[in-house]
Amino acid sequence: MAEQQLLEKYAELALKTGVNLQKDQALVINSSIEGADFTRIVARKAYELGAKNVHINWTDDELTLLKFEHAPEEVLTNIPSWQVEKHLDFAKDGAALLAIRSTNPDLLKDIDPAKVAKANKASGEAMKEFRQYTMNDRIAWSIISIPTGDWAQKIFPEKSREDAIESLWDSIFKIVRVDKEDPVAAWEKHNQLLHQARTYLNKKAYRALVFKSEGTDIRFELPEGHIWKGGSAETTGGVTFNPNMPTEEVFTVPHKYGVNGKVTAKKPLVYGGNMIDGFSLTFKDGKVVDFEAEKGYDTLKHLLDTDEGASRLGELALVPHASPISQSGLIFYNTLFDENASCHIALGKAYPTNVEGGSDMNEAELDKHGINDSLTHVDFMIGSAELDIDGETADGNLEPVFRQGAWAIDFNE
Repeated sequence: MAEQQLLEKYAELALKTGVNLQKDQALVINSSIEGADFTRIVARKAYELGAKNVHINWTDDELTLLKFEHAPEEVLTNIPSWQVEKHLDFAKDGAALLAIRSTNPDLLKDIDPAKVAKANKASGEAMKEFRQYTMNDRIAWSIISIPTGDWAQKIFPEKSREDAIESLWDSIFKIVRVDKEDPVAAWEKHNQLLHQARTYLNKKAYRALVFKSEGTDIRFELPEGHIWKGGSAETTGGVTFNPNMPTEEVFTVPHKYGVNGKVTAKKPLVYGGNMIDGFSLTFKDGKVVDFEAEKGYDTLKHLLDTDEGASRLGELALVPHASPISQSGLIFYNTLFDENASCHIALGKAYPTNVEGGSDMNEAELDKHGINDSLTHVDFMIGSAELDIDGETADGNLEPVFRQGAWAIDFNE
């Protein structure tokens, strides 16, 4: 009974705080069939909240793997127009989008990375117009996760499948505050703390941030008019929503031509069903000019070759090492969780909303302001308990922002 109550609370949290579902609004859910029971709870609660329609886009890891193993390349790279139009129709109708992610991180480990890269690029090209709705906050959208057997056993390899799933559920419930008496109220308080941090940084308007730790020494120039965001967001129609659950970050956009130095990843990156680990990137004038990887070198190479913008940055996020996810001591092999355990950056497309007036700019105007464009957006983690960050003021002075992985500033200044 207790577990069922937690599932009900999680579903309600995703709808009320995640996408903030409105009466007579449609809801689109992307979910795995392994999570069908939970997805049905979400759908029921959505209708109870007044949704006019709940549409589910089902996925299945086994069928996905079979397709990559046997289908010809022209099938993998052909995205039917009806799939694209379906998403656009819902977006144009103002539907909310909830993604329930629960994929096996090793799903495509034996598939040629080049094949996966081509399929990802084709999907990115086909869905480019739809992504404008989410990346410009034209619709409310949110991402949550639920356990699957393969994912749970990747995190808890010493446990049986059943026990691993139960342990992962317990971890997720704690991290997204579902174990609190009133999760919605707990998230309101959490969002207020993140808003404090982003308000402070927006007032500072640093010219650049300098990161230093073992294997990392890099300067991120920040565009003029950059905006720090974090916690809840707001659609162009004025609806408050939480894009990521969990979230512990405040983030902005680095200048696409102003990143110089080397970064070393502190956690593995799962991309396209493949693992990239022990990797570092060297940037010059914003572009990756050299990289190394102990595992997944070819996968990283294909990611960087997706298009011109894939080798530049679209996001810079600050997360204290003391975040609940970091303190759990777990590596989740899931970017939604791992990125909220550590300061991180993202290769690829930037959120136009991270610069003043960005949502109304065309591609040429965004480029002029130093805002990157790409078919991809891939976060990876570079923070640690040793990370120091300095903010560079307009007159060139450096001020401490992080020391040893923790905030070194007073948000109430």
